Amino acid sequence: MSFFDDGEETESRPAARAPRAPQRPRPRQPQSAGAGDAYDEHTVMVRRRVAAGVGVVALIVIVLIINGCLNSQKTQALKEYAHSVSTIAAESEQQVSHPLFVALSGASAKSALDAEKQATQAKGLSVPGAMSSAQRYLLLTLDLRAEGIEKVAGQLRTALGGQAKQASTLIAGDMENFIASDVVYSQRVVPLIEQTLKSAGVAGQTVAASHFLPNIGWLEPSTAESRITGQAASSSQSTALTGHHGSALKTVTVGPTALEPEPALNHISGGSNPTFTVGVEDAGEFNETNVKVNVNITAGGKQFAASGTVAKTEPGKTANASVTVTGVPLGSAAKVQVSIEPVPGETNHEGTKGTYLAIFGS
Repeated sequence: MSFFDDGEETESRPAARAPRAPQRPRPRQPQSAGAGDAYDEHTVMVRRRVAAGVGVVALIVIVLIINGCLNSQKTQALKEYAHSVSTIAAESEQQVSHPLFVALSGASAKSALDAEKQATQAKGLSVPGAMSSAQRYLLLTLDLRAEGIEKVAGQLRTALGGQAKQASTLIAGDMENFIASDVVYSQRVVPLIEQTLKSAGVAGQTVAASHFLPNIGWLEPSTAESRITGQAASSSQSTALTGHHGSALKTVTVGPTALEPEPALNHISGGSNPTFTVGVEDAGEFNETNVKVNVNITAGGKQFAASGTVAKTEPGKTANASVTVTGVPLGSAAKVQVSIEPVPGETNHEGTKGTYLAIFGS
C-alpha cells in the first residue's frame, strides 16, 4: 500500500451538504385573545339587556291585563248589586204593597210571607265590600216592611170582627213601619249605592225608587178604620154649635229651626229630647178649647210620640202648643208627623197634618 493511498484513505472528506428545504410562508398569527373576549362580552351584555327589557315589558303587560280584569270584575259586581237591589225594591212595591193596599181587608199571611221572602233574598245577595253600608240599610228597610205586614195582618180579623176602632188604631200605628222603611230606603240605601257607583266610575246605572206606603192617610186611625171596614169611622165627638169648626196647622219649630215639609230634609239640633212648638190656627167661626196636638216620630225602627194641648183658640188667630218628645235617636233618619185632633163639629180635616223628614243631632 502506498503512502499516498494511505493518506487518501485516512483523510476525512467533508460531508456533502443536504439540499435546503424550501421555506413555507408563515401562517398569520390570530388576533390577540384579549380583544376577542371584550367583543364577546359586549355582545352578551347587549343581548342580556334586550332580554331584560323584553321581560319587563311583558311583566308590565301582564300586570295591566290582570289589573284590568280585576277592575272589570269589581265594576261588574257593583252593577249586579245595584240591579239586584232595584229588583227587590220593585218587587216589594208591586208584589206586596200594591196588593195589600188595594184590598187590605183581604190581606192574609201570604203578604207577610212575601215580605219575609224578599228580606231573605236581600240577605243572600253577593255584597261588594264598598256596598256594605247600603246593604245594612237595605236589610233594615225590608225587615221594617216584613214586621209591619205581619202586625197589620194580625189585626185585620179583629178590625172586621166588631172592634174596628181599637184595631184600626193599632193598624195605623203599625203603618209607621212602612213610612220608616220608605225614609230609610230613600235617604240611605239609594244615596249610598249611587255614591259608591260614582266613586267607582260606573255611569248609567240607576237605582229604583220604592214607596211602600201609598199615602199618609193610613197613619190616621179614623181613615184606616173607614178604609178597612168601608164605613165612616165611629165618632165620640160631643155636640157642637152649628156652624164651621176647624183648626189649621201653621208652623212647626224646634228651637230656632222652622221645619220644612217633606221632601226637604231638616237638620235639628238640641239633643234626643226635642221640644216642638206647633202653631195652631182657629180656622172656624167659634172659640175652641183644649185643642190637642200630637207629634209622632219614627226613627231607628222605633216610634216616639207625645201630645200637647192648646187651652183656647180664637177664630183667625194662632196659638202655640208645646210638645216634648223624649228618647229620639241622634244621627238617624226620622219621620216626624204632626197632627191636630178634630174639634167637635169639625168636618173638614184638610190642613191639620204635616209630615217632615229630619235628622236629630246634639
